[in-house]
Amino acid sequence: MKRTFLKLAAAVAVAAVLSGCATGVKYQDMANTIPAVKPNQGRVYFLRSSSMVGAAIQPEIRLDGQVVGESKPGGFFFVDKAPGNYLASTSTETEKTLSFTLAAGETKYVRTSPSFGLLVGRIVVELETPDKAQAELPSLSFTGTPASK
Repeated sequence: MKRTFLKLAAAVAVAAVLSGCATGVKYQDMANTIPAVKPNQGRVYFLRSSSMVGAAIQPEIRLDGQVVGESKPGGFFFVDKAPGNYLASTSTETEKTLSFTLAAGETKYVRTSPSFGLLVGRIVVELETPDKAQAELPSLSFTGTPASK
């Protein structure tokens, strides 16, 4: 009886964690439908590796104070913005920020990843190299809203 209860509890816990992971269309299946960046804009990809570590922590991602998406394990989305200086941030028990400059026609990759906190885990934001981001993107699921062409 006790062993059955433990198995059931473990299954429920795993299901709860997995239900928070990104479940949209994989990048590799939609890459050819992503519109080109307009000449007067740049593109920012936000991505998070698929991992059970910190999977329950999925804060909003803000760009200059405006919510642009959520940090979901195994997910990615992108936003197109005018050239300029930007501040990306996430917030749980503390706010984590990243400042960067976006040029016209440029693509930046911002990785969100869990780290330990005092009471709650934190989601750190940092720039990722294009090579690493492009190697990981095909395995990630789209969590944004469809772009209009």
